[in-house]
Amino acid sequence: MNQVTLQRTTRPGETFAVGDLRVTPEAQALILRVRGSTVVWNRPVAVVVERAGHVQRIPIVDVTRRLQIGLVGIALLVAISRLGVSIWKKERARDRVSESFHRGD
Repeated sequence: MNQVTLQRTTRPGETFAVGDLRVTPEAQALILRVRGSTVVWNRPVAVVVERAGHVQRIPIVDVTRRLQIGLVGIALLVAISRLGVSIWKKERARDRVSESFHRGD
């Protein structure tokens, strides 16, 4: 049976301490399992900063990831539009052949 599982987890990393400052990175893992094979994609998501009893979670904006997703989206739009133009041209050519056949050209 083809079992496919997709799991997303967020886990803290190793905490670093300097004086009263503690910094803990957080990473998100996307785990894809297909027929005994596993692919793991890790990415940083935040840094938790603790100082003098105050805790602040600072998100990490992954600009590269956003650009990659945008480029994939643009590529899909271009591919879909080219497919549409190709289909339109074929139908147009078929209609022209059909018209000339019915006219007797």
